[in-house]
Amino acid sequence: MDPHSNILKYKHLGIYTQNEYVVYMREDCHVCSSEGFVALTRIRISNATTSIVASLNVLSSGLLLPNEIGLSDAAAKKLNVSQNEMLYVSHLEPIESLSHVRAKIYNQKLDFKAYNNIINDIVEGNYSNIHLSAFITACAGDRMDIDEICDLTKAMIASGRQLDWSKDIVVDKHCIGGLPGNRTTPLVVAIVAAYGLTMPKTSSRAITSPAGTADTMEVLTNVTLSSEEIKAVVEKEGGCFVWGGTAQLSPADDVLIKVEKALDIDSEGQLIASVLSKKAAAGSTHVVIDIPIGETAKVRSTEMALKLKNHMETVGTAVGLKAKAVVTDGTQPVGRGIGPTLEAIDILKVLKNEADAPKDLTERALLLAAELFELSGKEEKGKGLETARQILKSGKAYEKFVAICKAQGRFSKPVLAPHKMEITAERSGILKRIDNRKIAKLAKLSGAPQSISAGILLNIHLGEQIEKNQLLYTLYAESKGELNYALEYKNNHNDIITII
Repeated sequence: MDPHSNILKYKHLGIYTQNEYVVYMREDCHVCSSEGFVALTRIRISNATTSIVASLNVLSSGLLLPNEIGLSDAAAKKLNVSQNEMLYVSHLEPIESLSHVRAKIYNQKLDFKAYNNIINDIVEGNYSNIHLSAFITACAGDRMDIDEICDLTKAMIASGRQLDWSKDIVVDKHCIGGLPGNRTTPLVVAIVAAYGLTMPKTSSRAITSPAGTADTMEVLTNVTLSSEEIKAVVEKEGGCFVWGGTAQLSPADDVLIKVEKALDIDSEGQLIASVLSKKAAAGSTHVVIDIPIGETAKVRSTEMALKLKNHMETVGTAVGLKAKAVVTDGTQPVGRGIGPTLEAIDILKVLKNEADAPKDLTERALLLAAELFELSGKEEKGKGLETARQILKSGKAYEKFVAICKAQGRFSKPVLAPHKMEITAERSGILKRIDNRKIAKLAKLSGAPQSISAGILLNIHLGEQIEKNQLLYTLYAESKGELNYALEYKNNHNDIITII
């Protein structure tokens, strides 16, 4: 090999870095020396067919030879590289869209062209996690006006595939999150599809919660479907429950979500763009948005909820959607389960009309299904709720749910985690408060959503008379270590549940 060339031999290292593209080279590599590369330099790596941009990590060990190069798993997959393949390494040309990010950091208003350039570079993998963090932070804290949110949404839609169902009415719903156990989406899809409307539901995985809809549905069926597979399921059954990540619908959103999760940030402007870009890209025409409001929910005041409602509906109109936002109770978790498997159990109890099915989850799902019936014009105002209730009680929703799951590849029964601990009341009194954020964190510390059967099974609701030693909730974990880790947090926070 020519010691003066910029060509190195690829060696597989098996290093997982989530969405971050990372390249590994020896510190005494001739390319590092000749090009002046240092750790964290952004460089371009190319083969005969494509190229990627990656951040450099420099090794001083024998993991690589001086003439070898390694890539993170995500980078190797994107480049589609084989062991011992020769790769060309070069300096990265300037990323022009970063000037727009810098402008936004200084609170300047960006237009569609600027957001489009940023989103395209994100989709191409040209941004490091540092760049992504800067963009997310610059847009947070009410720093985007309604025009910017519209432009960002349009740019995110344009960055990926857009499905076309050749139908006048295609419905969808979304909850902005922040409320543990609020797993209404699968129920709404089942009810609406059983009615005869088309509802191709693509969902995200958890960002800052113990479970997202995709995490919960993955307990029961396959959620990683291609666009072609989604179309086949929807054409057959009228609905689906899939993760949007592999369908390439608004692909920048999935990249941003991973960094937002690490930062524990979900800014209003990017939240709206995230939700509505996915709906528009999925081919939806009518969308209902659930906005829970509560002291420890994501939206904490009526003023904030009404502002978000207005923005959702305005941006929806701008991107061709008929959107209606519904403000709901967010003072406590919904249902009994918090965590993928436990929430899946709740869903099945509701669909089967079992006696111990959580009533709050049932009623919320019926309300949202009714809103879709009426928003689409298929039911008169005030008539949708009874229609939704009849479909659920008849068993048609459960039949449709199972049919959709089987069309997606399987219908599996949920299995609880092997380790559990029952938490009882230390005093008698009225249950005054359940901290949504802290109980969600407790479920995450038990392992959810990575450990799909971990989480919390609630046994109480606000306003109830609680007796000393009464069961409040059961904590589930897949290992003793995770259970003890969660219990340590619980023991150090006596305000997760407040009894007066």
